[in-house]
Amino acid sequence: MAKIKYIFIILIAAFISACSTTKYLDPGQKLYTGGEVKIVDTGISKSDAKALKGELEGLLRPKPNGNILGLRYKLYIYEKTKTKKVKGLRHYINTHLGEPPVLFSSVDLVHNSTILQSRLQNESYFLAQVSGDTVSKNRTAKAVYTVQPGPSYHYRKIIFPNEKDDLDTAVTGTSKQTLLRVGAKYNLDIIKDERIRIDAQLKQEGYYYFAPEDLIMKYDSTIVGHQVDLFVKVKETTPDEARWIYKIRNIYVYPHYSLGDTSKKKDSTVKYRWYNVVGGQKTVRPFVFKNTVLLHPGDIYNRTEHTNSLNRFIELGPFTYVQNRFDDVTPDSPFLDVYYYLTQAKRKSLTAEIIARQTSANYDGTQLDLTFRNKNTFKGAELLTVTFFTSTDKQFGSYQHGFDVYQFGVTPSLSWPRFISPFNFTTNNAFIPKTILTTGYTLIDRSQLYNLNSFNASWGYQWKPSLFKQNTLDLLDFSYVDAGNVTPLYLDSIRKTGNPALKHVINNQLTFGPSYSFTYDNTSDTYRTNNFYYMGKLSSSAVLLGLIEGADTLKGNVRKIGGTPYDQYFKLENEIRFFHKLGPNSKLATRLLVDVGLPYGNSTILPYTQQFFIGGPNSLRGFQARTLGPGSYDYRNASGYNGTEFLPDESGDIKLEGNVEYRSKLFSIVEGALFVDAGNIWLLHPETGLPGAAFGKNFLSQMAVDGGFGLRFNLSVLILRTDLGFAFINPSLPSGQRDVIKNLSFGNSVFNLAIGYPF
Repeated sequence: MAKIKYIFIILIAAFISACSTTKYLDPGQKLYTGGEVKIVDTGISKSDAKALKGELEGLLRPKPNGNILGLRYKLYIYEKTKTKKVKGLRHYINTHLGEPPVLFSSVDLVHNSTILQSRLQNESYFLAQVSGDTVSKNRTAKAVYTVQPGPSYHYRKIIFPNEKDDLDTAVTGTSKQTLLRVGAKYNLDIIKDERIRIDAQLKQEGYYYFAPEDLIMKYDSTIVGHQVDLFVKVKETTPDEARWIYKIRNIYVYPHYSLGDTSKKKDSTVKYRWYNVVGGQKTVRPFVFKNTVLLHPGDIYNRTEHTNSLNRFIELGPFTYVQNRFDDVTPDSPFLDVYYYLTQAKRKSLTAEIIARQTSANYDGTQLDLTFRNKNTFKGAELLTVTFFTSTDKQFGSYQHGFDVYQFGVTPSLSWPRFISPFNFTTNNAFIPKTILTTGYTLIDRSQLYNLNSFNASWGYQWKPSLFKQNTLDLLDFSYVDAGNVTPLYLDSIRKTGNPALKHVINNQLTFGPSYSFTYDNTSDTYRTNNFYYMGKLSSSAVLLGLIEGADTLKGNVRKIGGTPYDQYFKLENEIRFFHKLGPNSKLATRLLVDVGLPYGNSTILPYTQQFFIGGPNSLRGFQARTLGPGSYDYRNASGYNGTEFLPDESGDIKLEGNVEYRSKLFSIVEGALFVDAGNIWLLHPETGLPGAAFGKNFLSQMAVDGGFGLRFNLSVLILRTDLGFAFINPSLPSGQRDVIKNLSFGNSVFNLAIGYPF
């Protein structure tokens, strides 16, 4: 108790010392502690007043010194590390971690009041009045702005142009998608967005030279009842070119352009279908651009097809920069010639990377990648990638240390920026469809236990129908795993424990078949209040071959290829993530996993490489990785387990998991989190030696639950994460003893060290 008392006194003293940063000010100076907006108009609702207060306070400048619980820690660091030196550690701390005092003398009350009044008028409060004042206390001062918004003005009518000419007709034709609504408040920002929206729509209809500035929005605010009539008009001064609908005449592609080129070099033009390739035929074959040039001669100019073409030129791979030009070629009639100038990237490259990595079994380690790339292998924009890698992994944290894992492998792959298929599939969005051939070999050495030789190959297609959606179809996904050098230690563990999961790991595995996955992900739109992610995947193995050969392992009809039984299964995976922004620096993150594998025919259980695992830093963080389940089975109850053996990797055919996490920025690069996880894995069929492992009607009583807290350190290039998890419900314990939340203690917690967010 005495030690705690002294520590508490020291912390209080440090806090008081850090709070008294005003003692460093010169005589007469006052520290600025921030601005406050007071809404005094009783004619405005409480919700509107609260929203206005928050918005207006965000406009006040300057910002006061940052603080946490009143502690101006950056200012304290600044004052304590002042130095005349222009380099060194003290200078770095002073300039990068410290913050100079923000003085009240730098606050312009009149200027801030004008800005607030202008914003209010732009948001329908035409009669708003704002005044600023000062409130001083000792050596600090704050600014108080009194706001009388007055009545808000609402739209009575939205009037689009009378149809005098084609341009008026086109503008009026966009009115069904207008952002302006009768009854809504006048808002200048929305009016600006409306002009941009109309311009974008007209660009889809061939009005190449039209611009938002060719529209004028006039409003009449003299109408009784604080109402506004808004008139959308085309300016009389709009030039003739902006009123014309332009069509495409000729298209030219320069695949070997450099910034020094000034001539059009049309004497070296090769015509391919609807476009012309100028020079560069020795390095890129003309057919390459048939999936990138989306505009055609005779087409009406369309901005979307134009921007999609530019994006596709970059997506091809061999080009780092695309410059585009439109020439108005017929003064008396509206036609455009289109020029695409492509700057080629370096064709071949060799890179080396050292990567910090983490596996699902809570192994942390490093990986060295040596990658060779050829961005235009056969002059058709094919990308050849060959990666050699080696890695070493160890277990850290609260886990019983497992045996080290070493890996070595090579993964050659070749992708084509088009579908290679007897059928003609075409898309016209911003993303090029791809055909991908991937092969690979990996040697996995789990020291003192066994080696696994893994061979894989796949052939398939990848395409994106939109920015947020992606499809992947592998017509053939082949995998063969061969175990070797199995040590007596591992074989003895199988014999002593009778755990079939241990033997399943070293069984040879042969899978081949199609798979399809769909992903929807809008989490890159950080401005959204709600973000959503979904990934669904359906895969299978040896469906047709097993049907033809009548494979049925339960009846003794085990079918093999090269002496190895092939696996048969259907597998469905679903992952849903939902993120809700609670504030500028906090959010609620949730995830749901529902995965089901159905072994049949030649298999009674999924192959080990296709099974599901649970627990660990990216799953249930209150349980050690891959030690939970299946079902209520507990590996520690096995007859041969004595508490000193390595932990077996428990796996299952079915997986249910849900996660909820509250994330909030604390200060600087540090973020905090509170989380709750729940879930388990099960086998589809009962297995001898694994009591309680099969999925049944009592599966809910076998759900594990944990919770905890953690810190995240946002280092820009990576997120370093620490989580401390506590088991709340442990299904491996006997019924009636599974509620372990009452026994919470740091001694029973699981510490997770990880890279990146858990989801």
